[in-house]
Parts: sequence; C-alpha cells; structure tokens
Amino acid sequence: MSSNLTDMFSLTGKVALVTGGYGHLGTAISLGLAEAGATVYVLGRSEEKFREAFDQHAGLKIAFAYCDISDTATVAAALAQVQQAEGRINVLVNNAFYSKGQQPEHVTDEEWAYGIDGNLNSVYRCIREVIPYLKQNGGRIINVSSMYGMVSPDFSIYDESPAFLNPPHYGAAKAGVLQLTRYFACYLGKHNITVNAVTPGPFPSEQVQQNEGFIEQLQRKNPLGRIGQPDDLKGAFVYLASDASSFMTGQNMVLDGGWTAW
Repeated sequence: MSSNLTDMFSLTGKVALVTGGYGHLGTAISLGLAEAGATVYVLGRSEEKFREAFDQHAGLKIAFAYCDISDTATVAAALAQVQQAEGRINVLVNNAFYSKGQQPEHVTDEEWAYGIDGNLNSVYRCIREVIPYLKQNGGRIINVSSMYGMVSPDFSIYDESPAFLNPPHYGAAKAGVLQLTRYFACYLGKHNITVNAVTPGPFPSEQVQQNEGFIEQLQRKNPLGRIGQPDDLKGAFVYLASDASSFMTGQNMVLDGGWTAW
C-alpha cells in the first residue's frame, strides 16, 4: 500500500458495485466512487432510471447490471457478470432497500416481514454472494444503515407530518445491519476484507423536501441546522473503499449533522 496520501484515497483500478446506485443517495455514492477513479457498476432493476441518473456523466466509468436484491439468483448473476467483464470485484456497497407499511400500531405481519427482508435480509444475501469474489484479493464491504438504527425517532417532529414517520421495522432492520457489519468484519478479517457501515442522518428525498414545514422541523432538531445533501456522503464512501481505511473494520461512520449527539 502506498504511503502517498493522494494514492491512498485513489480508487483507480478498483471495481466497485453499488446496489440501488441510481437512487437519491445512491447516485451520489456511485459518482463519488467513480470520481475517485473506480469502475462502478450500479446494481438495480431499472436501466431507464440508471440512464436518467448518469447520462450527464459520460466521462466516468459507470455501468449498469441488472440485480433484484430480493432474489438471490439475480444477485449471483450480477456478480458473475461483473467478474467476467472486469476480472475482479473490489468493493460492494449495500445501499438498496425496499419496505412497506408504516403506522407503528398497524404494520401487518406481511408488511413487517417484507420490510425486514428489504432492509436486512437483502444485505445478508449480497454479503454472502460476494464473499467468494472478495476472498480472491481482499476487498471492502460498505453497508448503509440509518440514524434510526441507532436511536428512536423524535415523534414530535412527525406530529404534523405523519406520512414521513419511519416505521418500526425499518429501524429494527437497520440496527441489524450494524450487527451484520460487526459480525462479518470479524469473520472476514483474516481474508483482508474490511466491513464497515455508513449511517446517514436526515437526508430527505427531493419529494419530501417539498414539505417546508417538515424540513424546518428536521433543521431545528439538528445541531448543524440543516438537512444532509447527497454529496455530503461522497467522502465517507471513498474513504471506506480506499487504502486509506485499510486498518478500519467493524465500524460505523455516522453522517447525521450531529443528530445522534443530542
């Protein structure tokens, strides 16, 4: 590993996979890795959404591979496709999720199971399937959790905006992602595979940002007095994917503007 600082943060020659890499946060994550020099494969179900997200970034090495994180067969096929095309996989970012059901007292058994599957089980599937590839040369796994995997919602914020309340199975699953991170960091360390998590705080989507009253509530709650912007995440993912973080594993990088510091 080079001791030159620029080289330590460079991802040139690395192949990185980002599940859900064309979404609100996923786009910034994918762009950040590509801007640092990586060849990035965005794993998702919609090539149309991929093109919409990246058509203006033709100079970067970003490609699409079909993958449905609810289906092991498509996860395996996507990894095999990248391995065949590139000869290696160096980084996996588990960013995609799916969920349904919201009201704490009325989430059905089916909704609960679906949300746990989409936020936790799917992360395990992707970790399990990528391990054989990363064992070849070492690598990085970066899991995306949430501040609500660490703390409960401040329910007063949602009194006037109940539609935006995070459901209980989301936080429970995201807490599970942090434990998966610690578990596999210890399990895979001997193979020179690091496993870390990034925990975003308030990063509401563009649609949610249309509700100015709710955004003001989030801003007042946060020590930095603002919501997160997707580009605020780029540095953390580049660091965790690069040689600069080679001695860091089993950890959780919290990017929440101070939300969990209260």
